[in-house]
Amino acid sequence: MASLSKAGAALTALREDLTGEVFAPGDPGYDGARTVFNGMIDRRPAVVAQCADGDDVVRAVRFARDLDLPIAVRGGGHSVAGMALNDGGLVVDLRRMHAVTVRPEEASARVGGGATMSHLDRATEPHHLATTGGRVSTTGVGGFVLGGGSGWLERKFGLAVDNLLDVDLVTADGSAVHASERENPELFWALHGGGGNFGVATSLTLRLHELPSMAFALLLFRPEDGPGAIRVFRGIMESAPVEAGGGVLYMTGPAEEFVPERLVGTLVCGALLTYAGSEDELRRTAEPLLALPHEAEVVTAIPYAELQRMNDDPPGLRNHWSAEYLTGLPDELVDVFSSRALTMPVPTLTQHVLFPLGGAVADGPAGYPVPYRDAPWAAHPFGMWEDPADDERCVRWVRDVRADVRPWSTGAVYLNFVGDEGRDRVEAGLGPEHTRRLAEVKARYDPDNVFRFNHNIAPA
Repeated sequence: MASLSKAGAALTALREDLTGEVFAPGDPGYDGARTVFNGMIDRRPAVVAQCADGDDVVRAVRFARDLDLPIAVRGGGHSVAGMALNDGGLVVDLRRMHAVTVRPEEASARVGGGATMSHLDRATEPHHLATTGGRVSTTGVGGFVLGGGSGWLERKFGLAVDNLLDVDLVTADGSAVHASERENPELFWALHGGGGNFGVATSLTLRLHELPSMAFALLLFRPEDGPGAIRVFRGIMESAPVEAGGGVLYMTGPAEEFVPERLVGTLVCGALLTYAGSEDELRRTAEPLLALPHEAEVVTAIPYAELQRMNDDPPGLRNHWSAEYLTGLPDELVDVFSSRALTMPVPTLTQHVLFPLGGAVADGPAGYPVPYRDAPWAAHPFGMWEDPADDERCVRWVRDVRADVRPWSTGAVYLNFVGDEGRDRVEAGLGPEHTRRLAEVKARYDPDNVFRFNHNIAPA
């Protein structure tokens, strides 16, 4: 650690040199700069560098290396474990770097490292183009894509990382590096699931696809009717076109116009069918579901960017999530899953989710470190609540869900869905067969493990 005088001089120089802003404890705006969406996270970095461009990122990384400060990287700040922050170190905050340049003639978009899904989706929508994004609009594009990238459009367009064309990166020694299939191809391979282990992604280029229309159906059922609704949804997905996606979930009935007052604040089962096409096509696919007796429904065409905003989780709530990827969805598992819904914390914004994969996910490139690709279903307990007094029971419920479904688990997991669950889970999210190769890439680009506030890969 540097002396106080050296640290003070270096901080003064950083404030002068950075095009963006620098925040340290005691500065106006510091507390806002260190706040992330998960209200359970309360960390106090020594410096938050809100970078305006790639050169700012280089300056910030070199500042931290000179002072031997740990470095965390913030894009959307949506990591459930709070990996965008640290205590006593530097945070490279990319939120000012959110520009999106759409190249419709090339069907691609250049995306700043601090852009969220909303920035990306709003930019591509006028061109009737899209790519697989997260299931909420506030997720940061960089961390989402480099961690694999699962979303509503994945059955049609593949995982987000399958659509990655190149990345600009600032590495641990402060060097600016470009990675693509032709340039630094081994690094480019590692960025297909290896997350932020190898540097700060200042921009990414993503492949876009034509998406002229989008639609969804959301039906609500009484909890006792949930198992039957899940089985019907399962049957739809067994033969549905790749345009169909969505999931089934237990949740607290929301105070929405289409929801009867008697359901608001109570446990309900929801079936959400999304469709990368017209409302008529959606209705044909959803016909068996719509034929079931249900308590509420909404079926409509919707712009994709609006669909992305529909499930936005309010910042400041307390969050704990996890996931298990499943070998299938047999009747026994449906019953086990539905029984666990009866113990979930209600009323909260917690969601008890099952969603289908398949399609372009299963058919995508086999060589990337995304070992969950072949799972047909995933369970995603998504704990979200307000009162700190509920921490223990909500976290325990998420763990109970994992334990319930583990007999049907493939063993693989999508790391963006989990917090800090230990080294074994990191390996499960990268694939044992890929771990050594990733560690060798890590050793080349970050031998001192500077970028360790992530699902960490130790250098070989």
